Amino acid sequence: MSSLHCPARVHLARHGEATYETGPVSDGDGQLTAAGRAQARQLAETLRGERIARVWTSPLARAVQTAEIVAGLLGVDVMVRQALREYGAGAHVGGEPEGSEDVEARMRAVLQEAADEHRGEAVLVVSHAGAILAGVPPLVGLPPAWAPGIMLGSCGVVELEADGEAWQLIRWDAGTYGG
Repeated sequence: MSSLHCPARVHLARHGEATYETGPVSDGDGQLTAAGRAQARQLAETLRGERIARVWTSPLARAVQTAEIVAGLLGVDVMVRQALREYGAGAHVGGEPEGSEDVEARMRAVLQEAADEHRGEAVLVVSHAGAILAGVPPLVGLPPAWAPGIMLGSCGVVELEADGEAWQLIRWDAGTYGG
């Protein structure tokens, strides 16, 4: 069977614990704390047996730092995608605020891109809690009522499987709560 007929395994993780100058929903700040760097190293250890082919990441510093630590320990490269940025960190063309449907659409597009590029492989995608919580439930067919009250802590992982355009939720590991 060729890899075109194999599902892709997507491990979608929130960045490690960070410290912020102005608030966690911002493009310009947020650096990993010492605990966040340790969480990223632990995430790499947890994923070592998964044979991750590449790490995809949001362009925000806290996500890039997490991705680079994990990728370095796993010996893979990093791909940066604007669409993985934090919920509310962007705006529509024309300056309108970004809504949850917009976040869902951009997350779906980049996750599908990663899955299509890595059929038969596993990848790690590093993003942000708001974007993940807006994007994953509709992607896997969960009702909107499922998401309220669900959390995703630092380096929490949502494991998905993509077979064509069909997505399945495999595991939701909430991670560590903090920054």
